[in-house]
Amino acid sequence: MAGMSSQSAPSPAATTEPGLAADAGSHTVTVGFDLDMTLIDSRPGIKATYEALSARTGAYIDVDLAITRLGPPLEQELVHWFPDERIEEMGELYRELYPEYAIGPTPAMTGAREAIEAVRRAGGRAIVVTAKHEPNAKLHLSHLGIEADAVIGWLWAEAKAEALREYGATVYVGDHTGDVRGARTAGALSVAVATGPCAADELLTAGADVVLDDLTAFPAWLTGHMDGRTDMGGRTDVDGRTDMGGRTATAG
Repeated sequence: MAGMSSQSAPSPAATTEPGLAADAGSHTVTVGFDLDMTLIDSRPGIKATYEALSARTGAYIDVDLAITRLGPPLEQELVHWFPDERIEEMGELYRELYPEYAIGPTPAMTGAREAIEAVRRAGGRAIVVTAKHEPNAKLHLSHLGIEADAVIGWLWAEAKAEALREYGATVYVGDHTGDVRGARTAGALSVAVATGPCAADELLTAGADVVLDDLTAFPAWLTGHMDGRTDMGGRTDVDGRTDMGGRTATAG
């Protein structure tokens, strides 16, 4: 969380960057990453944007509560604060306000840059697949100097499988149970990080193959994964499937 990857509603058409999807076979691995609460800590920026939206519209929004529910599309949060007939309008206004209020205050998550670099060192590609409005997702990455090989927005939960399959991603990293569902739908390995709204046990129950405390553990995990090692000394749950200790996992 994945995801708020909650900055937008899913769209039937994700943007494909020319040539990249077709080039999947020339890389050792393609790893997908969620954006909000996986690569970036979007809470400060989202809070500021909700505050601006509240001030602009006069509507009450419990911004501190809203930022505890990051992950699903924006409209799923707006229904708590606006009548149904205003959701589309408020979603458009929120996304207009977002670049001014959200980009500057939002930092990278600890280990985010190193995780992307680890994929590149392994000869792979790193793509970002998010429910966020795609232009805003790209603004975040550009502002933070995080270079992804492709950024695909407007996809949430199972719909993320569209982009993961198209780009040949065999690993998807996210913080939300929706990210786990997206990975599993795509037939990709689900690597979850417990840095968002979903606790490690919730991610495991949803079907994550690997649970890491945060992205600082990802480079070591990826090295083991590329070397064909599945158990690097981490603790596993009762079915031997995943690691609760945040280092590695026994997949499958």
